[in-house]
Amino acid sequence: MKIPARLNFAHLPTPIEELPRLSEFLGGPQLYVKRDDQTGLAFGGNKTRKLEFLVAEAQAQRAKTLISGGAAQSNHCRQTAAAAARYGFECILVLNGEKPEQLSANLLLDRLFGARIVWVADRADRDRILQETYEESLAEGGMPYLVPYGGSSPTGALGYAFAVQELIGQDAHFDWIVFGTSSGGTHAGLTLGKRLFGFNGKILGISIDEDENWLKEHVSALASEASTLLGKREQFELTDVLATDQYCKAGYGVLTDLEREAVQLFAKYEGLLLDPVYTGRAAGGMIDLIRSGYFKPDDKVLFWHTGGTPSLFADKYAPEIIN
Repeated sequence: MKIPARLNFAHLPTPIEELPRLSEFLGGPQLYVKRDDQTGLAFGGNKTRKLEFLVAEAQAQRAKTLISGGAAQSNHCRQTAAAAARYGFECILVLNGEKPEQLSANLLLDRLFGARIVWVADRADRDRILQETYEESLAEGGMPYLVPYGGSSPTGALGYAFAVQELIGQDAHFDWIVFGTSSGGTHAGLTLGKRLFGFNGKILGISIDEDENWLKEHVSALASEASTLLGKREQFELTDVLATDQYCKAGYGVLTDLEREAVQLFAKYEGLLLDPVYTGRAAGGMIDLIRSGYFKPDDKVLFWHTGGTPSLFADKYAPEIIN
C-alpha cells in the first residue's frame, strides 16, 4: 500500500470509553464512544485527521495560503485556521451568514488564529465567492490551496481510512459505528477503511443535512477515488454505504428537541459534551434508533464523537441548550 504524505499533529490514538450509565438509562445496546473530540488541534474534532493529509498536500504544492468555507460556526474552518497558524500559512475563510456584532465560539477562534473572513449573505452564493476568493489570491501571488468543504476530498478522506486501522489496533470489536455525516469525507474514509483493514461491523452515517441518496452516491464515489491514492483502486457501490436522513428534516443548524435531549443526556449521564449541530443530531438519531429497537440488545455500538464542542458557546445556541 502506498502511503501519501502526512503530517502528525493529531493526538492519536484517541481513546475509546464505555458509556455504562447512558446504556443503562436507554435500556438498549452497550454504548461506547470514540473520542475524536480529543484530537488536540484547537479543541479537536474529526477534521484534524483530514488536515494531516491536506496540509501535507498543500506543503507539497508550495502553497502559502489555505482557503476554505463553511457555515459561520464551522468546526472545519476553526481547525483549518489553527492548522494554517501552526504551519505558517495565511488563511482565508468564506463563511455564509451575517457578520455578528460580537464574535463567539468558533468565530472567535477563527479570528484568534489570524484567519481573514469573507462573509456571504446567501449560502447559495458561497461556492461562487469561494472560487472568486481563490482566484483573487492566486492573482495576487498568495499561492492558495483550496481546502474542500469539511475537508472532504479523496486526500482528506484518507484520515478516516487510517482511523479504522487505529480502531482495530485498539483491539476493539464493535457491531456498529454510528456518527454524523454531512460533506461525506469522514463517511467515505470509514467506508474505505472498513474494506482495507477488515472491520466486520456496520457503519451507519446519520445525516446532518444531506439527502440519503446523495450521500450514498457521493460517499461511494469519494471512497473509490480515495483508494486510488493508496495504489489499487477499490470500487464502491451504493450498497456499500449505510446512511439515514430521517433526522435532518429540520434543516442545518436548527436546534430541536432531538438535539437538545441528546446533549443533555450525554452530559447528565456521562459528563460528556456534544455540540448542538453535528454530534447532537447524530446522537439524537442514535438514541431514537435505540428506542425503536433498531439495534439488538446485545450489540456493541460505538458512537464516533466528531467534536464541535465550541459550538455550545455560540450565541445562536447557548440560550437554547437548556430550556
